[in-house]
Amino acid sequence: MIGIFNLRQYWSSIFHLLRWTAIVIPVGILSGSASALFLWSLGIATHTRWDNPWLLYLLPLGGFVIVWVYDKVGRNSEAGNNLILDQIHEPGGGIPRRMAPLVLAGTLLTHLFGGSAGREGTAIQMGGSLASAYGKLFKGGDGTIRMLLMAGIAAGFGSVFGTPLAGAIFAMEVVFVGRVQYDALIPVLVASVVGDFTCSAWGIHHTDYHELIPGNGPVRLDLVLLGLCAVGGLAFGLAGRLFAELTHGLGRLFKTYISYAPLRPVVGGLLVIALVHLLGTRDYLGLGVYSPDGQGVCIVNAFHAGGVDMWSWFWKLLFTAITLGSGFKGGEVTPLFFIGATLGYSLALLLGAPVEMFAAMGFVAVFAGATNTPLACTIMGMELFGADYALYIGVACFLAYIFSGNTGIYLSQRIAVSKTGTVESPEGTSLREARERERR
Repeated sequence: MIGIFNLRQYWSSIFHLLRWTAIVIPVGILSGSASALFLWSLGIATHTRWDNPWLLYLLPLGGFVIVWVYDKVGRNSEAGNNLILDQIHEPGGGIPRRMAPLVLAGTLLTHLFGGSAGREGTAIQMGGSLASAYGKLFKGGDGTIRMLLMAGIAAGFGSVFGTPLAGAIFAMEVVFVGRVQYDALIPVLVASVVGDFTCSAWGIHHTDYHELIPGNGPVRLDLVLLGLCAVGGLAFGLAGRLFAELTHGLGRLFKTYISYAPLRPVVGGLLVIALVHLLGTRDYLGLGVYSPDGQGVCIVNAFHAGGVDMWSWFWKLLFTAITLGSGFKGGEVTPLFFIGATLGYSLALLLGAPVEMFAAMGFVAVFAGATNTPLACTIMGMELFGADYALYIGVACFLAYIFSGNTGIYLSQRIAVSKTGTVESPEGTSLREARERERR
């Protein structure tokens, strides 16, 4: 019995828990407060654009200003989320403090003028920047800095979406493809919970997706429906891959043919305006969670028949790839939610499956494929929609991860385990290096 209940071991565990809780609580408070400020400001920017449609025509000018400022004072802040991942892998120069205000202002301008972008990138970059600044004051070593950066990712993600458990798992899962960093378990969990609590304490309310799913209790295992979910998972994975590759490809084209960086979003902004006039709708601008009149194409309307059309997912994908590929700021995740929910809607109609179920699956599964984080996305689906469809959501997320291939929106992710079981790339190879090897 003495060997089983080793008091010294348990005291060590308690000390580890209390130590890291004390260390990362400030990270959670700072990141949660930054997310609250961002979400509050984003709401103002979105409603201002809705009330003043002419602001769309300032999108090229806004893009010029954003990239010009980054070019002049941003230094390596331009690398965004990839810089944070690089610093987790190989701590060195740290994250510049200027990253937080720059990405906040850049994202707000992008949304104010109608760029199609998200919010997770902004929250993660603010969390990483604040965590890095705190780490320098704390005078921690490389190991401590690494943990604090992961805590910043968790707090930013968990607070901006109101999903603290998914935020913690995302921070452990996003660093490597195929490996979860359990050594950061306590720091990321505490930071994400504190960040979400802090954001809510500021009076910020998140979209309630539970009400979009009928509450009928646990869903019985249906093998036919499970097979349809597998088909959906394949499609969601391919959509995630298409989004990542198109965004990276357009970014490479803009850099190749437009040498002066501030002119790239000018061209991108003009293309977005042209698409608006071509399609005759503004439904694909901004976040896309809601539409101004409640009747347009948006995420919440993808959960009922007649809410969107069959190609809504593609148009949002194109708008977002142009916006982000040309240099505007913001995240990719909320547009991925839009793409996934509307693609799920289209697949449900084609396959004769429940619309709300496939919209919920696509919401998280395209995200899982594009970020290589199937566990976090499965948990996120349960936090946002409830556990009734947990098995089906998990199947969709896992298969989307497999079928998205060696790509993703974060090129600094490193491959730990091959998705196919074959040695496609040596362990530790970044997605950037794997993509370059495939193109040769």
